[in-house]
Amino acid sequence: MLWVPLLLVTWVAAALSCVRLCLTAVAAADHRPGPEKPGSTAELTLHEAAFLAGGPQRVAELTLVSMHRRQRVLLAHTGWATVVRPDGGDEWERSVLGAIGPEGQSPIAAVRAGASADQPVRSLADRLVDSGLAVAADTRAAVLGALRAVRASTALTVALAAAAVLLLPEAHTPGAPELAWFGLPLVLTTGCLVIARFECRPYTGWASPAGQRLLRRLSPRDPLSAVAVGGVGTLDDPALRAALSTPHPRALGIR
Repeated sequence: MLWVPLLLVTWVAAALSCVRLCLTAVAAADHRPGPEKPGSTAELTLHEAAFLAGGPQRVAELTLVSMHRRQRVLLAHTGWATVVRPDGGDEWERSVLGAIGPEGQSPIAAVRAGASADQPVRSLADRLVDSGLAVAADTRAAVLGALRAVRASTALTVALAAAAVLLLPEAHTPGAPELAWFGLPLVLTTGCLVIARFECRPYTGWASPAGQRLLRRLSPRDPLSAVAVGGVGTLDDPALRAALSTPHPRALGIR
């Protein structure tokens, strides 16, 4: 009977995680973006499209690519950003220059992290949430956390079921009736995940359903709009892709 405590643990974990996901999904639905405000259906700017498609880091990447193309900042394939012209043309460029710092050179990963957390991006996020085009950060984080908890419960059920096999008497087989009880919490968690794939999907990305509709209308007309919608993987310059894709050791805190 040593397998019974393991079964109880799986049941408790599965029930708690699924209840948490259901309550989080209900709360997210109650706080869904309201009706689109006048003007919210207008064409998105590049920075708005970048945020809705890829979040704050996509906005920083778009600005870096734009500045590189206009020779304001040099993005080296080694993972470093170097200031060429220290005058920022707008708030986005000033944010990047501030993230690079007074030395005029910094790892691209650190610049991207600093610029994506700066005030211009936060203000952009607030505007998009208020207009009903973006999902609020706390709503997205709560839903993603609840989904991770259900996935962890699923993995725990499988692991404890395997452990129970080792605790069963030798006269039993892995297909013994006792093990069938572990299938119930497994069905509960996997079924919850399948339902969540459709019901919670609007709250796990950056764009709300209204924002997603606007993104679908966009057809990239130039490299910058392609980066905004599809990320740095759309760049046709291998060196620039490498520069924006390779984290520098110092960006990871290694000195």
